[in-house]
Amino acid sequence: MSTLAALSRREWLLAATALALSPSWAAPAQETHLVSAWQTANEHRIGVIAVEGARWSVQRSLAVPTRAHGLLVEPGGSVLASARRPGDWLLRWHPVSGQTQWHWIEDDRRFNGHAVASPDNQSLWTTETHLDTAQGQLAVRDRASLEKRAEWPTHGMDPHELLVLPARVGDVPAGSLIVANGGIPTLPETGRSKRQLGRMDASLVALDPRDGTLLGQWRLDDPYLSIRHLAWDPHSQTVGIALQAEHPDADAKRKAPVFAVWNGQGLQAAQAQPAVQGYGGDICALPGGGFVVSCPRADALALFGSDARWWQNVALREACALASDAGHWWACGSDGVWCAPQGTEARSGERLQIDNHWALT
Repeated sequence: MSTLAALSRREWLLAATALALSPSWAAPAQETHLVSAWQTANEHRIGVIAVEGARWSVQRSLAVPTRAHGLLVEPGGSVLASARRPGDWLLRWHPVSGQTQWHWIEDDRRFNGHAVASPDNQSLWTTETHLDTAQGQLAVRDRASLEKRAEWPTHGMDPHELLVLPARVGDVPAGSLIVANGGIPTLPETGRSKRQLGRMDASLVALDPRDGTLLGQWRLDDPYLSIRHLAWDPHSQTVGIALQAEHPDADAKRKAPVFAVWNGQGLQAAQAQPAVQGYGGDICALPGGGFVVSCPRADALALFGSDARWWQNVALREACALASDAGHWWACGSDGVWCAPQGTEARSGERLQIDNHWALT
């Protein structure tokens, strides 16, 4: 176990993150802005949260018809929000002007909560499910109109997060689309209800961004681990994966790994990880290398190396949304917003149930 294990949470955040940073790290801007989705007692909203010192506050927000999930900050400051799966809406929101652009999906398709932009910013890719077949689709959309131009199979069920590979990894070229197939069978009449988990088939796939050709597909040895969320570590040039366990045995589910890493050759599940209830809510890369996975059901942040070895857990009640940038990372919990390496905590009088993800503006 790490020698940092005996430190307090504040001391640990200061020390552990500092180990990964160069001596030239600087404090974040005086005020940090995070685009987030949340629930209140009466409605679902997306908005901009400002974090400054020991306080955070909602700057702007917009009510949405159902729960939002993935958030993409676009050039110019607009935000693309995707409905939580199985969702039927896609929204572009301009926080400054309040302008909105809505797009509703076809009756036989559903959004799966995530979108990513092409490097030239001319196209968007969204993960979707074909309701008649339960098979995953990757939709190619015009960035301006949000209209679908084409769709490709993801070679699995329940596709979730995706990313554009920034650099070649193994034989997979830079620019390839990496897609997480969660693998959970669902039916249109059951919504999010899970059926026939013995048929689970989670996989990570690489697709050619030009025509959707399958470049590679990888699976974990444990078929009950659903591949959900992705993050890129530029230091190790690996993709970190947050997992969610679906084991029928409660003890196996509790002890299941919540992290895996892909290095272009295969998937490696977390090693030496303690039990964290088998649920990874979000993932981001750590400054200097490695990954952090939020574990809201265990009230913890779990940190891992790019070799899939568990480093340390940090207590954070209802830990969920994560973000990192320019030598810093932020984690949301029910008690506030944590920023490392400073180890500062921002609080507010507002009580919001933050969703899995947020993004720096």
